[in-house]
Amino acid sequence: MSARSRWNERAAVTDSWGITLRRVANINITPAVRDRLISILSPFVLLASWEACAVGGLLDTRFFPAPSTVFSTLVKLIETGVLWDNTWASMTRLFWGFLLGAIPALAVGIAMGLYRPLRAAIDPLIALTYPIPKSAILPLLLLIFGLGEASKIVMVAIGVFYPICINAVAGVLEINKIYLDVGKNFQASRWNVFRTIALPGALPFIMSGVKLGIGMGLILIVLAEMVGAKSGLGYMIWHAWEILAVEMMYIGLMTVAVIGYALSVLSNELERWILPWKVDR
Repeated sequence: MSARSRWNERAAVTDSWGITLRRVANINITPAVRDRLISILSPFVLLASWEACAVGGLLDTRFFPAPSTVFSTLVKLIETGVLWDNTWASMTRLFWGFLLGAIPALAVGIAMGLYRPLRAAIDPLIALTYPIPKSAILPLLLLIFGLGEASKIVMVAIGVFYPICINAVAGVLEINKIYLDVGKNFQASRWNVFRTIALPGALPFIMSGVKLGIGMGLILIVLAEMVGAKSGLGYMIWHAWEILAVEMMYIGLMTVAVIGYALSVLSNELERWILPWKVDR
Protein backbone atom coordinates (compact mmCIF):
# COMPACT_ATOMS: atom_id res chain seq x y z
CA MET A 1 0.00 0.00 0.00
CA SER A 2 1.41 3.38 -1.01
CA ALA A 3 1.96 6.23 1.41
CA ARG A 4 -0.81 8.20 -0.26
CA SER A 5 -3.27 5.30 0.19
CA ARG A 6 -2.38 4.98 3.86
CA TRP A 7 -2.84 8.73 4.27
CA ASN A 8 -6.27 8.60 2.62
CA GLU A 9 -7.31 5.67 4.85
CA ARG A 10 -6.25 7.50 8.01
CA ALA A 11 -8.04 10.64 6.85
CA ALA A 12 -11.22 8.63 6.24
CA VAL A 13 -11.02 7.11 9.73
CA THR A 14 -10.44 10.55 11.24
CA ASP A 15 -13.43 11.97 9.37
CA SER A 16 -15.55 9.07 10.55
CA TRP A 17 -14.58 9.67 14.17
CA GLY A 18 -15.21 13.38 13.73
CA ILE A 19 -18.71 12.72 12.39
CA THR A 20 -19.41 10.32 15.29
CA LEU A 21 -18.21 12.82 17.89
CA ARG A 22 -20.33 15.58 16.36
CA ARG A 23 -23.36 13.31 16.44
CA VAL A 24 -22.71 12.47 20.10
CA ALA A 25 -22.27 16.14 20.92
CA ASN A 26 -25.59 16.95 19.26
CA ILE A 27 -27.50 14.36 21.30
CA ASN A 28 -30.08 16.14 23.42
CA ILE A 29 -29.65 14.75 26.96
CA THR A 30 -32.67 15.51 29.10
CA PRO A 31 -32.17 16.67 32.71
CA ALA A 32 -33.56 13.35 33.98
CA VAL A 33 -31.02 11.32 31.95
CA ARG A 34 -28.23 13.66 33.01
CA ASP A 35 -29.11 13.28 36.69
CA ARG A 36 -29.21 9.48 36.39
CA LEU A 37 -25.80 9.42 34.74
CA ILE A 38 -24.37 11.60 37.52
CA SER A 39 -25.91 9.30 40.13
CA ILE A 40 -24.34 6.24 38.50
CA LEU A 41 -20.87 7.79 38.03
CA SER A 42 -20.46 9.48 41.43
CA PRO A 43 -19.72 6.24 43.39
CA PHE A 44 -17.04 5.27 40.84
CA VAL A 45 -15.42 8.69 41.16
CA LEU A 46 -15.33 8.23 44.94
CA LEU A 47 -13.71 4.77 44.63
CA ALA A 48 -11.13 6.04 42.15
CA SER A 49 -10.20 8.91 44.48
CA TRP A 50 -9.96 6.51 47.42
CA GLU A 51 -7.67 4.16 45.44
CA ALA A 52 -5.41 7.03 44.40
CA CYS A 53 -5.10 8.33 47.96
CA ALA A 54 -4.35 4.84 49.33
CA VAL A 55 -1.72 4.08 46.69
CA GLY A 56 -0.19 7.54 47.08
CA GLY A 57 0.19 7.13 50.85
CA LEU A 58 -2.29 9.84 51.75
CA LEU A 59 -4.38 7.31 53.71
CA ASP A 60 -3.34 4.84 56.40
CA THR A 61 -4.10 1.51 54.70
CA ARG A 62 -4.36 -0.23 58.08
CA PHE A 63 -7.66 1.55 58.57
CA PHE A 64 -8.49 2.56 54.98
CA PRO A 65 -7.32 -0.25 52.69
CA ALA A 66 -7.30 0.39 48.97
CA PRO A 67 -10.49 -0.61 47.13
CA SER A 68 -8.44 -3.05 45.04
CA THR A 69 -7.42 -4.91 48.22
CA VAL A 70 -11.00 -4.90 49.46
CA PHE A 71 -12.14 -6.22 46.08
CA SER A 72 -9.79 -9.22 46.27
CA THR A 73 -11.25 -10.10 49.69
CA LEU A 74 -14.73 -9.60 48.25
CA VAL A 75 -14.05 -12.21 45.56
CA LYS A 76 -13.00 -14.73 48.22
CA LEU A 77 -16.11 -14.10 50.31
CA ILE A 78 -18.32 -14.53 47.25
CA GLU A 79 -16.59 -17.74 46.20
CA THR A 80 -16.95 -19.25 49.68
CA GLY A 81 -20.60 -18.15 49.92
CA VAL A 82 -20.05 -16.21 53.16
CA LEU A 83 -21.27 -12.91 51.72
CA TRP A 84 -24.34 -14.43 50.04
CA ASP A 85 -25.43 -16.30 53.15
CA ASN A 86 -25.16 -13.26 55.41
CA THR A 87 -26.81 -10.96 52.87
CA TRP A 88 -29.71 -13.38 52.42
CA ALA A 89 -30.20 -13.63 56.20
CA SER A 90 -30.34 -9.83 56.57
CA MET A 91 -32.65 -9.31 53.59
CA THR A 92 -35.05 -12.00 54.81
CA ARG A 93 -35.33 -10.35 58.21
CA LEU A 94 -35.71 -6.92 56.60
CA PHE A 95 -38.50 -8.18 54.32
CA TRP A 96 -40.61 -9.70 57.09
CA GLY A 97 -39.94 -6.82 59.46
CA PHE A 98 -40.98 -4.31 56.79
CA LEU A 99 -44.25 -6.16 56.14
CA LEU A 100 -44.95 -6.48 59.85
CA GLY A 101 -44.45 -2.75 60.37
CA ALA A 102 -45.72 -1.23 57.11
CA ILE A 103 -49.16 -2.86 56.87
CA PRO A 104 -50.38 -1.83 60.36
CA ALA A 105 -48.75 1.60 59.91
CA LEU A 106 -50.66 2.15 56.68
CA ALA A 107 -53.99 1.12 58.21
CA VAL A 108 -53.51 3.08 61.44
CA GLY A 109 -52.17 6.18 59.69
CA ILE A 110 -55.03 6.46 57.20
CA ALA A 111 -57.59 5.76 59.93
CA MET A 112 -56.07 8.48 62.08
CA GLY A 113 -56.25 10.91 59.19
CA LEU A 114 -59.90 10.12 58.50
CA TYR A 115 -61.23 10.09 62.08
CA ARG A 116 -60.38 12.93 64.43
CA PRO A 117 -61.20 11.13 67.72
CA LEU A 118 -58.87 8.26 66.78
CA ARG A 119 -56.16 10.76 65.87
CA ALA A 120 -56.63 12.54 69.21
CA ALA A 121 -56.22 9.23 71.04
CA ILE A 122 -53.20 7.81 69.20
CA ASP A 123 -51.24 10.93 68.24
CA PRO A 124 -49.95 11.57 71.80
CA LEU A 125 -48.78 7.96 72.04
CA ILE A 126 -46.81 8.30 68.82
CA ALA A 127 -45.38 11.64 69.96
CA LEU A 128 -44.24 10.03 73.23
CA THR A 129 -42.67 6.87 71.79
CA TYR A 130 -41.24 8.09 68.49
CA PRO A 131 -38.29 10.03 70.01
CA ILE A 132 -37.09 6.95 71.92
CA PRO A 133 -33.98 5.61 70.12
CA LYS A 134 -34.95 2.28 68.62
CA SER A 135 -31.56 0.86 69.58
CA ALA A 136 -32.44 1.57 73.24
CA ILE A 137 -35.36 -0.86 73.15
CA LEU A 138 -33.30 -3.72 71.70
CA PRO A 139 -32.42 -5.13 75.17
CA LEU A 140 -36.13 -5.17 76.04
CA LEU A 141 -36.96 -6.97 72.79
CA LEU A 142 -34.26 -9.54 73.49
CA LEU A 143 -35.81 -10.17 76.90
CA ILE A 144 -39.30 -10.56 75.46
CA PHE A 145 -38.56 -12.44 72.24
CA GLY A 146 -35.19 -13.99 72.97
CA LEU A 147 -32.15 -14.19 70.71
CA GLY A 148 -34.01 -15.77 67.79
CA GLU A 149 -35.42 -14.24 64.63
CA ALA A 150 -38.48 -12.68 66.28
CA SER A 151 -36.57 -9.97 68.17
CA LYS A 152 -34.81 -8.79 65.00
CA ILE A 153 -37.97 -8.77 62.90
CA VAL A 154 -39.91 -6.85 65.57
CA MET A 155 -37.02 -4.38 65.83
CA VAL A 156 -37.30 -3.62 62.12
CA ALA A 157 -41.11 -3.47 62.30
CA ILE A 158 -41.01 -0.84 65.04
CA GLY A 159 -38.57 1.30 63.07
CA VAL A 160 -40.64 1.01 59.90
CA PHE A 161 -43.97 1.74 61.59
CA TYR A 162 -43.37 5.36 62.60
CA PRO A 163 -42.33 7.05 59.33
CA ILE A 164 -45.04 5.29 57.31
CA CYS A 165 -47.76 5.99 59.88
CA ILE A 166 -46.81 9.66 60.33
CA ASN A 167 -46.61 10.24 56.59
CA ALA A 168 -49.93 8.44 55.99
CA VAL A 169 -51.65 10.74 58.50
CA ALA A 170 -50.12 13.81 56.86
CA GLY A 171 -51.15 12.57 53.41
CA VAL A 172 -54.80 12.08 54.38
CA LEU A 173 -54.95 15.49 56.06
CA GLU A 174 -53.65 17.08 52.83
CA ILE A 175 -56.53 15.66 50.77
CA ASN A 176 -58.97 18.34 49.68
CA LYS A 177 -62.05 18.06 51.91
CA ILE A 178 -64.36 18.21 48.91
CA TYR A 179 -63.39 14.67 47.90
CA LEU A 180 -64.35 13.33 51.32
CA ASP A 181 -67.62 15.26 51.17
CA VAL A 182 -68.39 13.68 47.79
CA GLY A 183 -67.85 10.25 49.34
CA LYS A 184 -70.27 11.09 52.14
CA ASN A 185 -72.86 12.45 49.73
CA PHE A 186 -72.77 9.22 47.75
CA GLN A 187 -72.99 7.28 51.04
CA ALA A 188 -69.72 5.46 50.39
CA SER A 189 -68.81 2.84 52.98
CA ARG A 190 -65.75 3.27 55.17
CA TRP A 191 -63.89 0.70 53.12
CA ASN A 192 -64.70 2.53 49.87
CA VAL A 193 -63.59 5.85 51.35
CA PHE A 194 -60.37 4.19 52.49
CA ARG A 195 -59.76 2.46 49.13
CA THR A 196 -60.89 5.07 46.61
CA ILE A 197 -60.23 8.42 48.34
CA ALA A 198 -57.87 8.24 51.32
CA LEU A 199 -55.32 5.74 50.00
CA PRO A 200 -54.85 7.25 46.51
CA GLY A 201 -54.85 10.79 47.87
CA ALA A 202 -52.22 10.04 50.49
CA LEU A 203 -49.96 7.95 48.21
CA PRO A 204 -47.30 10.65 47.61
CA PHE A 205 -46.79 11.02 51.36
CA ILE A 206 -47.00 7.28 51.91
CA MET A 207 -44.24 6.63 49.37
CA SER A 208 -42.03 9.12 51.18
CA GLY A 209 -42.70 7.23 54.41
CA VAL A 210 -41.94 3.91 52.69
CA LYS A 211 -38.53 5.16 51.55
CA LEU A 212 -37.75 6.45 55.03
CA GLY A 213 -38.96 3.17 56.53
CA ILE A 214 -36.76 1.06 54.27
CA GLY A 215 -33.70 3.05 55.28
CA MET A 216 -34.59 2.86 58.95
CA GLY A 217 -35.24 -0.88 58.71
CA LEU A 218 -31.87 -1.52 57.09
CA ILE A 219 -30.10 0.44 59.82
CA LEU A 220 -31.91 -1.42 62.59
CA ILE A 221 -31.43 -4.91 61.19
CA VAL A 222 -27.67 -4.38 61.00
CA LEU A 223 -27.68 -3.07 64.56
CA ALA A 224 -29.78 -5.98 65.86
CA GLU A 225 -27.54 -8.54 64.16
CA MET A 226 -24.46 -7.11 65.87
CA VAL A 227 -25.87 -8.01 69.28
CA GLY A 228 -27.73 -11.30 69.08
CA ALA A 229 -27.14 -13.11 65.80
CA LYS A 230 -24.85 -15.66 64.21
CA SER A 231 -25.61 -14.60 60.66
CA GLY A 232 -26.37 -11.45 58.71
CA LEU A 233 -24.39 -8.43 57.58
CA GLY A 234 -24.40 -6.91 61.05
CA TYR A 235 -22.92 -10.10 62.47
CA MET A 236 -20.31 -10.17 59.69
CA ILE A 237 -19.24 -6.58 60.42
CA TRP A 238 -19.01 -7.22 64.15
CA HIS A 239 -17.14 -10.49 63.67
CA ALA A 240 -14.69 -8.73 61.35
CA TRP A 241 -14.02 -6.17 64.08
CA GLU A 242 -13.41 -8.94 66.62
CA ILE A 243 -10.75 -10.61 64.44
CA LEU A 244 -9.40 -7.29 63.05
CA ALA A 245 -10.31 -8.21 59.47
CA VAL A 246 -10.61 -4.64 58.22
CA GLU A 247 -11.24 -5.62 54.59
CA MET A 248 -14.16 -7.84 55.60
CA MET A 249 -15.53 -5.02 57.70
CA TYR A 250 -15.49 -2.68 54.71
CA ILE A 251 -17.15 -5.33 52.55
CA GLY A 252 -19.99 -5.59 55.06
CA LEU A 253 -20.39 -1.83 55.20
CA MET A 254 -20.28 -1.47 51.42
CA THR A 255 -22.78 -4.29 50.98
CA VAL A 256 -25.19 -2.46 53.26
CA ALA A 257 -24.58 0.72 51.26
CA VAL A 258 -25.19 -1.03 47.93
CA ILE A 259 -28.38 -2.64 49.25
CA GLY A 260 -29.58 0.72 50.54
CA TYR A 261 -28.84 2.35 47.18
CA ALA A 262 -30.56 -0.44 45.25
CA LEU A 263 -33.64 -0.26 47.45
CA SER A 264 -33.72 3.51 47.03
CA VAL A 265 -33.60 3.18 43.24
CA LEU A 266 -36.31 0.51 43.29
CA SER A 267 -38.55 2.62 45.52
CA ASN A 268 -38.06 5.65 43.24
CA GLU A 269 -38.98 3.58 40.19
CA LEU A 270 -41.99 2.17 42.05
CA GLU A 271 -43.05 5.71 42.92
CA ARG A 272 -42.78 6.77 39.26
CA TRP A 273 -44.95 3.80 38.29
CA ILE A 274 -47.59 4.33 41.00
CA LEU A 275 -47.59 8.12 40.75
CA PRO A 276 -47.03 8.92 37.05
CA TRP A 277 -48.53 12.38 37.52
CA LYS A 278 -45.88 13.40 40.03
CA VAL A 279 -43.31 15.63 38.32
CA ASP A 280 -39.60 15.09 39.02
CA ARG A 281 -37.78 18.17 40.18
